[in-house]
Amino acid sequence: MRARIVTTAAVFALSALALTGCGGNSDDSKKAGDESSATASSESPSKESGSGGASTGGNAGDQGDGATAACTTKNTRLQFIQSPGHASQQKPAQATLSVTNTSKTPCTIVGAVTLTAKDDQGKADPVETDNTEGGTDAVDVKPGGTAQASVAYTDLNFDGSPSGREICAVQATKVEIALPKDVGRTVKVIKDGGAPGSFNVCGKDVRVSAFTS
Repeated sequence: MRARIVTTAAVFALSALALTGCGGNSDDSKKAGDESSATASSESPSKESGSGGASTGGNAGDQGDGATAACTTKNTRLQFIQSPGHASQQKPAQATLSVTNTSKTPCTIVGAVTLTAKDDQGKADPVETDNTEGGTDAVDVKPGGTAQASVAYTDLNFDGSPSGREICAVQATKVEIALPKDVGRTVKVIKDGGAPGSFNVCGKDVRVSAFTS
């Protein structure tokens, strides 16, 4: 009878040890789970920061060439400078179209720039052209900087008499210039140096080059 009691006590002891072991494993699992949760929580801000960094990098990429706005009537000054010399049968006259950035941030010219010249007396059809053929790739203009394009044209009438060679159908002291996706602006034609000039066009062959800054 005593042996049975001892055996039963031993069984109870073994059962207690088994339960204690199971309890220990449960606590360890719970502790590991808590540590995993804490680790995940601590990693979350890093991932968000990483996303923020990627977003910032994306914004920088969007700016890419440094331009933050298109060149328009609001942030530029336009000038049209007549050719310093007459055309010849081998070489056209070369006027200059300039766009100066008057703002404090860079701007971009991208797309077709349109030039329209109307005869002062209204005796001929206007001359209309753009720089689609010459080039419309993006050109950045820094604050205070200037981008220029040349305008090739003929200002002499080679078929006329010597006395009338400088008389062209379109004689314009003003031209209209429209930057890409912007309203047109009328500017006075000037000579190099700022004196009043004239854009005299014989024929319709007027070509605007690509802009360079």
